[in-house]
Amino acid sequence: MGKPTGFLEFRRLSEASQPAEERVQNYKEFLLRLSDDEASVQGARCMDCGIPFCNNGCPVNNIIPDWNDLVYRGQWEQAIRVLHSTNNFPEFTGRICPAPCEAACTLNINTDAVGIKSIERAIIDKAWENGWVKPQPPRQKTGKKVAVVGSGPAGLAAAQQLARVGHDVVVFEKSDRVGGLLRYGIPDFKLEKSVIDRRLAQMAAEGVEFRTSVCVGAVPSEAGVANDGTEMVSAEQLTAEFDAVILAAGSEVPRDLPAPGRELGGVHFALEFLIPQNKQVAGDAPNPISAKGKHVVVIGGGDTGSDCVGTSYRHGAASVTQFEVMPQPPEQEDKSLTWPYWPLKLRTSSSHKEGETRREFAIATKEFIGENGQVKSLKTVRLEWKDGKMSEVPGSEEVYPADLVLFAMGFTNPVGSLLAAFGVEKDPRGNAKATTDGEGCYATNVAKVFAAGDVRRGQSLVVWAIREGRQAAREVDQFLMGASELPR
Repeated sequence: MGKPTGFLEFRRLSEASQPAEERVQNYKEFLLRLSDDEASVQGARCMDCGIPFCNNGCPVNNIIPDWNDLVYRGQWEQAIRVLHSTNNFPEFTGRICPAPCEAACTLNINTDAVGIKSIERAIIDKAWENGWVKPQPPRQKTGKKVAVVGSGPAGLAAAQQLARVGHDVVVFEKSDRVGGLLRYGIPDFKLEKSVIDRRLAQMAAEGVEFRTSVCVGAVPSEAGVANDGTEMVSAEQLTAEFDAVILAAGSEVPRDLPAPGRELGGVHFALEFLIPQNKQVAGDAPNPISAKGKHVVVIGGGDTGSDCVGTSYRHGAASVTQFEVMPQPPEQEDKSLTWPYWPLKLRTSSSHKEGETRREFAIATKEFIGENGQVKSLKTVRLEWKDGKMSEVPGSEEVYPADLVLFAMGFTNPVGSLLAAFGVEKDPRGNAKATTDGEGCYATNVAKVFAAGDVRRGQSLVVWAIREGRQAAREVDQFLMGASELPR
């Protein structure tokens, strides 16, 4: 795979990026794609390792060594065919996936992993530029109708697979545009929305129908859940009009922090800040929440927190501080203990490098302090972790200035009213209950209703959503037709 001695001859080359002082002036993507020659050299580093652990490290089981080798040999059109055989949307994963495949790379045992993610992006972007990504309409129609609730990566993957085998697919989305968190949540500087739009145009040409601003089942009542719905469709309507229904609505209920002062102005869930920003970039009304000139505190250390950091810098924040309740992880993992699994280690995102981000670990917020109804500071306490248990450190209280506080502590479960409307049984975490293996997998307890993606597994990665959407599509096809040629 690649050049037999390439991993000895060539060093890893990451994608270049625009300088931080330039990119914070706009919301455009700032990572620069590898050139053809650079991608070829990086593909050459893929070693003939015998057992490609990267395949299993990747949730969609991308055939990574094969397309690395094809890029090395300059066979780009064949490379996109191999890549598309397992992944409907490599333009999404090539931009926003954290690349567990690279953690599992055999080279990663004692040197830098193959730059799989950057090669993937190079393949799909080149394919779009050369017109190799074309609609794949079905040879014949089946006469079966499938409703997909939710237009994130799980719903889109399921819809595309089912349309390609001849089913009539309608995707219902309560936001005013299609894409789920890809559209509203992930900032444009990580994923420009034109990248989504060109794929949606392909899907529409394949026969997928999109219906936006439609609430299914019930209007969500949970705090922090966005809703652009102007039309209501009941669960009974969908199950009566369609031969199968796939719930792929994601895990949308954000984790709250009910400390004293929570009601103060300037304290928001992350998506209350990020969604209006994406809408503003798309040409809608200005974001009502501004970080300009403010001391911003982001509570939560994951990807959503990082997105809040980068967006705050683009607003012109006076300072940005990020809190994480867990202790600071090691800067370098012990690969002898963790490989080929995803390691726990300190990760610094591109957003952290766009300003003097203050990162505080093992810290908890005790109180929001305000003036005239507006938050002005946070009272915190340091934490000690022992045997997996947390305790407060006596005398460690501090006060941090905070004019804007953003909760980015993750999501607890899908919208409960949606599952209740269909009568879908929940697991102990409040997710739709459905298995992923064996006969009847992805099927819920309700006849002809299936569940896939974060609505079933809880908040996770885009690549897991694509995997579940593809697998659920196969199960639905088999349910409708008695057999399926779709890959699992």
